[in-house]
Parts: sequence; structure tokens; C-alpha cells
Amino acid sequence: MTAKPSPRRGRRGGGRDAKRARAAASVTRDPYIKRGIPYVSVLDEEGLSTIERNADTILEEIGIEFRDDPESLEMWRAAGADVQGERVRFPRGMCRKLVMDTAPSEFVQHARNPANNVVIGGDNTVLVPAYGPPFVMDLDKGRRYATIEDFQNFVKLAYSSPELHHSGGTVCEPVDLPVNKRHFDMVYAHMRYSDKPFMGSVTAPERAEDTVAMAKLLFGENFIDPETGVEKTVVINLINANSPMTFDETMLGAAKVYARNNQATIISPFILAGAMSPVTVAGTAAQILAEALAGMAFVQLVRPGAPVVFGTFASSISMQSGAPTFGSPEPSLVMYVAAELARRLKVPFRSGGGLCASKLPDAQAAYEAANTLQTAAMAGVNFMLHTAGWLEGGLSMGYEKFVMDADQAGMIGVMLKGVDMSENGQGLSAIREVGPGQHFLGCEHTQGNFESAFYRSTIADNNSYEQWESEGSLDASQRANKRWKKLLNDYQAPAIDPAIDEALIAFMDQRKASFPDANY
Repeated sequence: MTAKPSPRRGRRGGGRDAKRARAAASVTRDPYIKRGIPYVSVLDEEGLSTIERNADTILEEIGIEFRDDPESLEMWRAAGADVQGERVRFPRGMCRKLVMDTAPSEFVQHARNPANNVVIGGDNTVLVPAYGPPFVMDLDKGRRYATIEDFQNFVKLAYSSPELHHSGGTVCEPVDLPVNKRHFDMVYAHMRYSDKPFMGSVTAPERAEDTVAMAKLLFGENFIDPETGVEKTVVINLINANSPMTFDETMLGAAKVYARNNQATIISPFILAGAMSPVTVAGTAAQILAEALAGMAFVQLVRPGAPVVFGTFASSISMQSGAPTFGSPEPSLVMYVAAELARRLKVPFRSGGGLCASKLPDAQAAYEAANTLQTAAMAGVNFMLHTAGWLEGGLSMGYEKFVMDADQAGMIGVMLKGVDMSENGQGLSAIREVGPGQHFLGCEHTQGNFESAFYRSTIADNNSYEQWESEGSLDASQRANKRWKKLLNDYQAPAIDPAIDEALIAFMDQRKASFPDANY
């Protein structure tokens, strides 16, 4: 297993030093989580090696289909794979070698505000909003189709949530805009209403090209690293396998665009076990590894050294109804195994977040989301997509659910940092001051640390029954309703160079004008 990072050290004591530390903590925010605790392991060396052998057998004997993309087939043929029609079979160990030889173990995704740069991989965790729902839901208006206004709202909420490190991608699908043009407005929303890192469009290769062109406008001369002369990685992009064992032309085309521009791709098998993979944990894990290996290796063929992330979305289905289920133990085991397989490949890992099947921000949503968030945290997920907002199996983005999940994300951040072993953290000054038989409430160490000593939930009510009743007897979803409204009301957009903003708008107007009106 990956070694536990060295504990933080310092000379911080109680009283005045603790007060200074508390004041600093109140005005700073970590751009991502630096893990300080070990990973959870569910398989020994023999078990992991067996799954790796089985994945190689899938790649060698069964193969992966690369559909409707002759260029990818020619690339594989030239690399030495066995290409028969659209089916590609790989010599044993070929994909693993391609990945391990050139794919980076971690990389920086640059934000337009350098203070928000994130390191993806290693012992780091980046928490990211949910992705893809066509509907939104809140307590006031109920469930409805998402609009660009909703999209902008969720970008603003992610920007305003210190617990989240990333703006995300398709935080909801704005169905009030034409399909072939809405990617401009979505990418622009991330660029304009946030200065955190963001994800690009993958629904067509030309939309990936548009994302790269807009990123070059946004970053200007900073798009190229002056020391290496290589493009900085400024967008990360979700490339889903069409499980079982298939990549289609859309995903392959987008992956090629991003790889050729040194932008990151998350190669993610999308698995509903029992329908798109075997019903067993080990069988599903082997298929996931095979699909991810093939996709990541392909990216390395396109451009050796292009950043890739081993991704997976794995859940189960009800064997009675066929409906997806979330928060259950078998997908958690798959995630633990896949995370270990990714670490053995020395590439970053994506999975997670606050998944649930509930239609409302209710108890089912809370416990299913908590289960998947905790599993992702303990497994060692580096890029936790779907951390906040997911409802209804991913069909809805919930306003209340978003801030409830962000609260859970804050707790995860504290837990993953581990135990503070500084002088202040050891607390001996407090024990000396108080002595036997007294309480610690008034001692200098407690007074110096009381504001930052324990995580303070933004949603939970821990007051007396009488105080709770006097404040309206609100349940968690009602408190969350008040919170997201306050965040949007208090939102202030990050500054942007007006010339850059004008260039982005001009680019979008020009590109949109090139589409026939009939496409609206």
C-alpha cells in the first residue's frame, strides 16, 4: 500500500500561537486535500494479481472494440496489436506497458486563478460537483428540466463552496439551448463565473476543439509553460467507455483532441454490474481494468505523456427491477479494488461521490450519499466526480442536495488530513493547565482553538429542542434550502480581464453563427 505521508510538524502551542493559527485558517482555503491517513485495502497481493491477469486475458483473448474510428485502428495496428475489423486484441502486457512507460503519476490542472490549481494523483484528493443530469430539483419548484440559468447557478454554488475544489463539467444539461451550441455557454459559464479548474466538452470532437480554443483565449500566453514549451493542462475531460468493452467514435475523437493538446482525459468505464459487467465484484473489477487500460494506452499512443486518469463509475442494479442501486456494499468493494489497481499502475484514480437513487434530499439520499462518499474517501480516490448534487440516479441535480453534500465534503476533507501531531495538536499545555478533576472549557488552549477545533456543519442542527423549535422546526432539507439561496444571494463573480471576456464572447458568437439556424 502507499505509505502514509509524514505527519505535519510545527512549534505551535496553545494561547497566542493557536489564536494566530486560527486567524490564518479563517482566511485561507486548501485548493485540494493532501491525504494524511492510510488507504483501505480489501484484497491481498494474490487477489490483485489475479484480477490483473484476468484483465490481460480479456484484452488478449476477447479484445476491445474501437468503433467507427479508422485512425484509432491504424494506430493500434502500427503499435503491434491484432486488429480484426473493429475488434482490437492486445499482446499480454502491452497496454500496461504503454501506460506505465509514459503516463504521469500525477499532474497539475491549472486554474485561471493560480491559487486554485489542483494536483491530481499521488496522495491528493480533489472534490468535484456532479456531472450530467438533465433535470434539476429544489423544494420550491420541484423537479424540472435544467436551463442555462440553473447551470450558472451550480457553477456559482461550486465557486462559493470552499469544501469543493473544482467547478466540474456538465453540472446539469441546459435543455433550453440547442444541443449543437450549448457547449459554448457551459464552458463559458465555468470560465466567467468561477476561477476554479473546470472540465471540457466531450460530446463531439469539434466541441472538444472549441473547448481547447476557448481555453487558449482564457489563459493567453500562460497556456504554454515557459520552462518546457509544452501546453499546460488547463481542462480535464470525461471519456466514458461504452461498457462492455467498447469505445465509440465520439469518445475516441474527443480523447484525441485533448491528448494532442496535452489536456487531461479521465478514461472511465461506465458499469452497472449485472447489466454491463458480471454480477461479481472480481469479474467487474477485471473488466473495468481491461477497459481502462485500453483507453489510457490509446491516449499514450496519441501523445506519449499526455495526462490520463484511471476512472470508473460502477454501481449495481436491482435484480428484481433492473433499476440502478446506490450506496450498496458491492460497488464499494469494486471501488476499493479499482483504486488499488490504479495505484499499482501509478496513475491517478477517479470515482466517487455522493450517489443515491432518492428523488428528494431525504434520509435515503443522505445515507446512500454518505456511504459512497466515505468509500471514495477511504479508497483513495484522487478526482471525486459527483461529490455534490446527485439525485435520482444522476437524472437530477438537487439544489438542497448540493449544499448537503458539500457539508459532507467538508467533513471528508478534515478526516483525510489525519491527526495533527504538532505541539498544539498534542494538547499537553491544556492538560498541564487544567490538571485532575477540572474542565477544559476555559483553559487557554481551548480558548485559542475553539473556533477551529472541530468541524462545524453548515446544515446540521445541534441545538436544544426548544431552540430548534423557536427557529422554525426546520429539517435538514429546509435548512439546506435556506443555505443555497444565501450562497447565491451573496455570490460575487471573480474578476476577469475585460479583453479576455470580450474575446471569448466574440469567439462564441462567430462559431455559433456558423451553424444553420435549423439546428436551434
